[in-house]
Amino acid sequence: MTTTVAQHTPAPSTDIASTAIDSTDTDSTDADSTNADSSDTQSSDTASTPAAKTVPERQNLLGMSREQMEAFFLSIGEKKFRAAQLMKWIHQEGSDDFAAMTNLSKPLREKLARVAEIRGPGVVYEGTSSDGTRKWVLEVEDGSYVETVLIPAENGKRRTLCVSSQVGCSLDCSFCSTGKQGFQRNLTAAEIIGQVWVAQRSVGPRRDTANRPVTNVVMMGMGEPLLNFDNVVPAMKLMLDDNGYGLSKRRVTLSTSGVVPMIDKLGDEMDVSLAISLHAATDELRNELVPINRKYNIRALLDACHRYLSKCPDNRQITIEYTLIKDVNDQQEHAEQLAALLKELPCKINLIPFNPFPNSGYETPSRNQTMRFQQWLYDLGYTATVRMTRGEDIDAACGQLVGRVKDRTKRSARYIQSVQLDAD
Repeated sequence: MTTTVAQHTPAPSTDIASTAIDSTDTDSTDADSTNADSSDTQSSDTASTPAAKTVPERQNLLGMSREQMEAFFLSIGEKKFRAAQLMKWIHQEGSDDFAAMTNLSKPLREKLARVAEIRGPGVVYEGTSSDGTRKWVLEVEDGSYVETVLIPAENGKRRTLCVSSQVGCSLDCSFCSTGKQGFQRNLTAAEIIGQVWVAQRSVGPRRDTANRPVTNVVMMGMGEPLLNFDNVVPAMKLMLDDNGYGLSKRRVTLSTSGVVPMIDKLGDEMDVSLAISLHAATDELRNELVPINRKYNIRALLDACHRYLSKCPDNRQITIEYTLIKDVNDQQEHAEQLAALLKELPCKINLIPFNPFPNSGYETPSRNQTMRFQQWLYDLGYTATVRMTRGEDIDAACGQLVGRVKDRTKRSARYIQSVQLDAD
């Protein structure tokens, strides 16, 4: 394992108890008094000296869609075809320096430097696992940390980037470490696409369509993507745009725990690949593992999947994600229930052995049990693959991403308290 850490800050711990930030840390009374003092000082200064000229804030162009970029160029008196040129510099060359964009005129480059910027997330930590998996801990606008992971496969020909959509997660799936951190906020489109931008810059710029630094993107990192719809969809459109990352819609996958109305809305907007975090074949068990099931049950979720597929112009399958947890959902009866449930849905099943984290209360099934479960599904006529655990030595495996979250839900405080009580 190798790591690279930004010199100005230490690598953050991925232990939940040490990285979660309780929202009660901010003292509103002190903040109010500080603001009042600042206001008094400002009034005094204003009386004695002329007001300083306000420097206009430069626009960050990183998260702009093609339409937004065209509108930006028109707003500064330039032709909208410049949008395509700039997008290629940003997303395909990984450039953040206007002066280096040599197919733009020097006056335009100078104008862009005055009114705009290309600002991605700050890299706080970069680590490489013994299996080649790479993880970045990224600092976003408010000082929070999110994590993104690049998983190589097929001798490096396939590089799948797992992208986060929220700081923390607004859901609380019982087997997922991210959910125990609580939830702070949605990421912006720039912060989402910025993860792809950082990874591509680190691996190297795209030289041709057959040699991409990132070949696939899965919205499976921190957060529930469909609860940040208004930022996730524009970011995914940038991933697909020929002037952006130029990925095929089959190579961009959104994973959801089952926000049914937003699955319908997604189908109206675009037809990327869809993955469902199912993990159980009965409502009783899924209510325990994936609490959003209490609002949108399995039948409603599968109906939404059928509607989504009906809007796709080609033959498509849903990916069913099923985390195997020892003695919880890994027995033959569970395989039979799953097969019966999915018999009408065009799908493939991705089995994920549970990745442990402290105080989860769950265990990973043995390899033999995992293989037995896979064979039961094969015998029942299903394509089922087992997702290899990758990046476990750098806490980059599925369900292990934590970042740093100023929790608005108090969920992280409750979780830390439970860990401490168990220790006592």
